Amino acid sequence: MTIAHLLEDFGNAGKVEPVATVSDELLEEQKLVSFENGYSAGWDDSVKAHDQETSKVSATLANSLEDMSFTFHEAQSQLIESLDPMFKVLTSAILPDAMAASFGHHIVDQLTDMAKGQTDQPLVITVAAGEAGGVRSALTQNFSVDIKVRENNDLAPGQAYLCVGDLEREINSGALLDSIRESVDAFSYQVKEDANYG
Repeated sequence: MTIAHLLEDFGNAGKVEPVATVSDELLEEQKLVSFENGYSAGWDDSVKAHDQETSKVSATLANSLEDMSFTFHEAQSQLIESLDPMFKVLTSAILPDAMAASFGHHIVDQLTDMAKGQTDQPLVITVAAGEAGGVRSALTQNFSVDIKVRENNDLAPGQAYLCVGDLEREINSGALLDSIRESVDAFSYQVKEDANYG
């Protein structure tokens, strides 16, 4: 018995299998396809990364703007709340006193404007009861026509009617103050509503 069956046979070891040859054109075509596939994949990755970055920046910007808007409205609301007592003092004490002090001068300004071209007509001022003395003391300017100051119990303090010939004007400091108070209250209310409900 031989041991040949136990040993490896190297007799066919020298034979080389033929390798399929690839033409240069086919090789260039495969390289071009590989390049285009790689380029396309890289371009797609770049576009995807850009879109993700743009989305991230947009979200960050939107959050920042929302925070800034909230901060602005919160600051505005706090400012108005702190100014509200000052507005109330202004419209209930300071403005009425200032208007009362300048009431006579305001009448003189209006009369001067009305008297232009009406030099032969009498000037009639009708004021609330108790205000005639203050108005007469404000009439320091020399007018070329007669000025009559009358009191009317139906008029409220700060209210006057001026008449020169056929021209008439009303001065109503009380209505003006009420209008200013209403405007300030409406403004404060609107700011509070905006702060509460956006």
